[in-house]
Amino acid sequence: MMKRSTFGLFLTLLTVGITAASAQVVPSATGGQFAVTVGGLGSIFQPDYAGFGVAQTSPNRLYGIGAFVDVKFTHWIQLEAEGRWLRFNQFESINEDNYLAGPRVPLHSFKFMRATPYAKVLIGIGKMNFENNDAYGRFTDIAYGGGADFKLTDKISLRGDFEYQQWPSWLNSQLFPYGASAGVSYRILGGRHGLRKLTRKERSQ
Repeated sequence: MMKRSTFGLFLTLLTVGITAASAQVVPSATGGQFAVTVGGLGSIFQPDYAGFGVAQTSPNRLYGIGAFVDVKFTHWIQLEAEGRWLRFNQFESINEDNYLAGPRVPLHSFKFMRATPYAKVLIGIGKMNFENNDAYGRFTDIAYGGGADFKLTDKISLRGDFEYQQWPSWLNSQLFPYGASAGVSYRILGGRHGLRKLTRKERSQ
């Protein structure tokens, strides 16, 4: 019940954020420049598994590292791919890896702290090493998430990110890992990020 409530609250906030952003921001013609950004992350996750083949809260949070690539085609058409390896602070040798990709949408650009919050839905593979190294498996992994990028320079940004994952075909049940990540990114290709609000004259044309 707690997991469903958390997931429902996240979807509600995500919907409200997208609606508000759509009402407040009008993308300009210069906001669609192609860009490629790469980055690294440190993560902390609740694996939702503590052994015995039953989905349950683990006494240990898993820590790990990750990497991501963002490809921006236009302001509204963007893709993200990420890999995450949660190998530290294991309980009974249980660990998880994620290999995911999917669309991401920037919600708004704020002058304060040069922040750009975003939402994303990724799908791919979740890998799990079971207790005491008794078994190893690959499962479908869907991640509903979001976060914010904080620009330090034109090319370098800090990132805070949250994911609520669903493994819909895990054994005879489902698994719901969730966690947060923080890291840094570097734009290796493309023009400036962000949006420019249209002037009144431009909007009237």
